[in-house]
Amino acid sequence: MPTNIKIRKKHQPKGIIILHEDQDMIIVDKAPGLLTISTDREKEKTAYFGITNYVRKGNSKARARVFIVHRLDREVSGILLFAKSEAAKRNLQEQWDNVEKHYLALVHGSPKEPEGTFTSYLVENGVHNVHSTTNPNRGKLSHTQYKMLGQSKGISLLDINLLTGRKHQIRVHLSENNLPILGDEKYGGKHTIVRRLALHAKSIAFKHPHNGKPCFFETRIPHLFSRIAVSDAVDKTEHG
Repeated sequence: MPTNIKIRKKHQPKGIIILHEDQDMIIVDKAPGLLTISTDREKEKTAYFGITNYVRKGNSKARARVFIVHRLDREVSGILLFAKSEAAKRNLQEQWDNVEKHYLALVHGSPKEPEGTFTSYLVENGVHNVHSTTNPNRGKLSHTQYKMLGQSKGISLLDINLLTGRKHQIRVHLSENNLPILGDEKYGGKHTIVRRLALHAKSIAFKHPHNGKPCFFETRIPHLFSRIAVSDAVDKTEHG
């Protein structure tokens, strides 16, 4: 049976909060601006490198390692899962379509309906931009469920239930429905009051890879997002 492991302060990587650790997995809260894995230009300032160093207790020659289950865009903050064995990685990835993943997004404007689902076929072009296509043979069917949580001064706070996991799916679906995310220069959401992409992986629910028991993890809501909810409550009180 998996047992929780006491989270060590020593060797905890910068830009990462470890939420949970046991014999099979590590759940972390990643800061915005931190890569999930390395690129040709950046090898060490990544969540994967930091968590690997953590499990190796700073000893680069140690055999302990972690396995990537999924990724978050560099600009996105929030929950990331790492497996501690190939078996745990396979189990988590095999159930991934049934994993419940919720995000928070701050967007320009407000949706036509307070909740709903955006659906389209998404395809990536030659310059790595993603967009919807009417040709089902070219794109991958994608579903993004949303619910409005608050609104203030033309900005809405949305809860996003990611029903499928395509590259840039949330960002594209919101942008194409006239709800670009604040700070998203790639998909039309540039905003001077925000220094980051206003998208946060809030919570995740899945079955434990060892015993199949339900697991649920969530992060603290970043101040950037909680401000909108608070402002919305104040506006309703003042105009009630």
